[in-house]
Amino acid sequence: MKKIVLSLLAASLLLACTNSNNDKKVAHVITAENDTLTYRYDSVKVLSNNLVKPELNSYADTANAVVKYPIFDNDELNNFVKQQVFDFFKEEDHPNAYEDIASSFIRKYNQFYLENPGTAQWWYLLIDVKVVRQLHNYVALKYINASYAGGAHGSTNITFINFNPKTSSLITLDSLIRPDKKLALLRVAEEIFRKDENISATEPLKDRYFFTDGKFSLPAAFYVSNKGLTFLYNQYEIKPYASGITELTIPFAKLTDIAIPQTILTPTP
Repeated sequence: MKKIVLSLLAASLLLACTNSNNDKKVAHVITAENDTLTYRYDSVKVLSNNLVKPELNSYADTANAVVKYPIFDNDELNNFVKQQVFDFFKEEDHPNAYEDIASSFIRKYNQFYLENPGTAQWWYLLIDVKVVRQLHNYVALKYINASYAGGAHGSTNITFINFNPKTSSLITLDSLIRPDKKLALLRVAEEIFRKDENISATEPLKDRYFFTDGKFSLPAAFYVSNKGLTFLYNQYEIKPYASGITELTIPFAKLTDIAIPQTILTPTP
């Protein structure tokens, strides 16, 4: 019976990949259980029908665009997540749905293919929004935007969406850190950064990192992990592309006098 099911599955996948429609979509749904806020994952996938030099390869590549996203039982959170994703594309594509983002990307590739016949270049787009932490008053989502549309290599940008489902509001760093303690946060973060990077307290940063004027700074991307306040530097933000991303976590114990009381950084005993 298992062999029959696997055979049917393989056949359905083959059918999806050989469909002659200009925009082909494959979607799946995964249900998450035992969460304080119920959600499931859904996705949209659009492929180009233009194959890249199939005669030169044992298999043919084609451009693809995939958008993966959670669907919550909280409409305000769903709309907020959509807005965060759509804002990245609003200046050029003006999307109204996740399908618009994927389809627009493939249309651009198809136009490129027509203007460059015989190209060996295939593009990809991956939008992946996933829940990384959830409390009764906090949802953290990791938003990955990875793409390639020509050039030496693709690019990846990661941000975090921090949301309070109880108040239906965005959680910002300013809402967690005392205004008079921002410099203290920066000092603690730099100490941890230097320790993580195995550099001394006096070694200049300008020789190894891309910090403006050689002065340590925190990135915009952050979320509250189960260990503390976690920041993420994207590719090229402070290091060369090949070095990838850099994460920095400030433990809760070091935030006691820095964080605003009665927030997710200072849980009530």
